[in-house]
Amino acid sequence: MMRKSIPALATAVFLLAAPAAFAQKTYLHCGHLLDVRSGKLLAQQTIVVERDRITGVQSGYTAASGPQDKVINLENRTVLPGLIDCHVHLESTPSRNSFREGFTLNPADVAFRAQGNALTTLRAGFTTVRDCGGSGVNTSLRNAVAQGLVPGPRIVSAGMAISATGGHMDETDGLSEDQIAKAGHPINLANGPDQCRQAVREQFKRGADLIKIASTGGVLDLSKDGTGAQYSEEEIKAIVETAKDLGMRVACHAHGAEGIKRAVRAGVTSIDHGSLMDDEAIKLMAKTRTWYVPTLIAGKSVADTARLRPGYFPPVIARKALDVGTKMQGTFTRATKAGVRVAFGTDAGVFRHGQNAREFGYMTEAGMSPLDAIRTATLNAAELLGETTDLGTIETGKMADIVALDGDPLQDISALMRPTFVMKAGVAYRQE
Repeated sequence: MMRKSIPALATAVFLLAAPAAFAQKTYLHCGHLLDVRSGKLLAQQTIVVERDRITGVQSGYTAASGPQDKVINLENRTVLPGLIDCHVHLESTPSRNSFREGFTLNPADVAFRAQGNALTTLRAGFTTVRDCGGSGVNTSLRNAVAQGLVPGPRIVSAGMAISATGGHMDETDGLSEDQIAKAGHPINLANGPDQCRQAVREQFKRGADLIKIASTGGVLDLSKDGTGAQYSEEEIKAIVETAKDLGMRVACHAHGAEGIKRAVRAGVTSIDHGSLMDDEAIKLMAKTRTWYVPTLIAGKSVADTARLRPGYFPPVIARKALDVGTKMQGTFTRATKAGVRVAFGTDAGVFRHGQNAREFGYMTEAGMSPLDAIRTATLNAAELLGETTDLGTIETGKMADIVALDGDPLQDISALMRPTFVMKAGVAYRQE
């Protein structure tokens, strides 16, 4: 009897904890609906949802048509599409002990943390994310979310990010010679065009959706300079061409101008961070229509931490954080004025997950209108991901990814920090 009762109890607990799937049809009565294409805020609209799709958007408040149908009252809310963050690290949790934890956490520990971070992100209104590099747990988490085993945003996973030896994603940087020898040759390290092609194929084999590389150093690594170029244009071109053959796009971590220009000329899909673009890099990105994923909140966060919490970072990181982090907003202003295309991304994992929407405030501080900022996380982000058929707008046929807020984000961008309702693929994960 005991052996039978334990599974039954587990099933009951799971059913109580799981979000409730909606009835045959769900009618969302929206006080105001933001049409991100036109920029219009439409009053008294009804969104009709069947299973995981939007099947209608109607003027006025439509009554339920059948006994199994459900009406959700959002008549005092502003409703908009589910938000998309194109640069997160769900496996990462910011901590003073981050470097030590690299030696003490098991993959299962990382996985449990990542699942919690995923749910926090979803409840913050971000229904889709592009995970730009982890250990491979990110890809497993993507699968678990897609199979309905755990709640979380839709995940587009880069698997393990590819780096040159000694580069930003070389996890052996700063270790003793003995520790480097024990680590062997990490599979994500590649030098020269042939190794770069092999590294792309390795991530493809392991199930990655896209390729992430670093063409410059970074802030949160132990290298003395986060701006220098770390890949040749020939190496990046080998990565891009191989990824294209496999139907994959390439996201490129880059801070310094030379590494940015090499990556753009080689054909990467996006430059992430782009902190120190010079005028030539900005003109090149505008001409080639390369996406810019700015991650302003990450720069603000690490600079503030280095300034206000002495000893939190090793000295080499604190110096870079104060240098690079304080320049990102100015770069953003120059790039957007020059017509560079922007897709929303935050680098969540460098700061606390669930705070992603703070990025909107930094974007508007730097001169972008609230509407255009919202478009970066809806229309633009969907285009960057190649998912415009399913994501980015509230329209018939799209996935039922829907967020409701108190307040009007076109007048108060901070309203995006306060979602009261979050639906992903027709299931509500937050309803207040």
